Amino acid sequence: MSESGIPNTLGTSTGLNETILQALRRSVGTRSRRFLLAVTLLLGLLAAAGLALAGPPDDRTFAKLSEAAQSLMSVIVPAFGVLLARDLKRATGTTRLAPTLLAATLLAAAVGLFGFLVCATALTVTTSTAPDPWRHVETIAVGGVLIQVVAQLVGTGLGLLIRRPAVAYIATIVLPLGLWFLLGAIDVLKPVQALTPYATVRHLLSGEMSALNWVQWLAVLLIWGVGLNALGAARPFRTAQTTPSAMAS
Repeated sequence: MSESGIPNTLGTSTGLNETILQALRRSVGTRSRRFLLAVTLLLGLLAAAGLALAGPPDDRTFAKLSEAAQSLMSVIVPAFGVLLARDLKRATGTTRLAPTLLAATLLAAAVGLFGFLVCATALTVTTSTAPDPWRHVETIAVGGVLIQVVAQLVGTGLGLLIRRPAVAYIATIVLPLGLWFLLGAIDVLKPVQALTPYATVRHLLSGEMSALNWVQWLAVLLIWGVGLNALGAARPFRTAQTTPSAMAS
């Protein structure tokens, strides 16, 4: 409270912003994490450039390039969420989940934006014989960011729920894809396939999003993003003294 009795919201906001910045710096704060980020971005760059330069001219569309680049990067992005969740569980004292989730979301959005830039550049410098290579570019650009955000939140959620980071990261791949394949193999359960992340990825990166598709994406966000993290937050963190060796990775 300030002397006038008015809550000091500016100070609270500043403190929250600083906490988010600390979490964001921590997400790439070690050599191994910076290397992982470099590999993630490099894979997206190579996927877009490879398809643009070596792929069939009629496949050189923004949708095709984005599908390759964003999908490949979204496989690795959850690793950052898992690591940030591990940082929370190892932290001493009072831990706050919200700033970490916001920092994780910002990092994922930056990766999605990078994917948009490399795909747009690759398509600009190559020749395409597709009828409309830039079709749905706005929707796909937004979709690329949303895909990375959901992938990251799956990482933080499973990182909170599963003790071992390596197992949690593997689960970010096996669980969504496994459910997608399983539900698709059973006729009566096929409609539920729409509630898996991969189903919404296909719609977002095609750019053909109907009102129903946006509702499906929102449901996926609530289930896989909000739901997993809410379950993880409900579990008590096992705090431990943090040592330099513990934070090395």
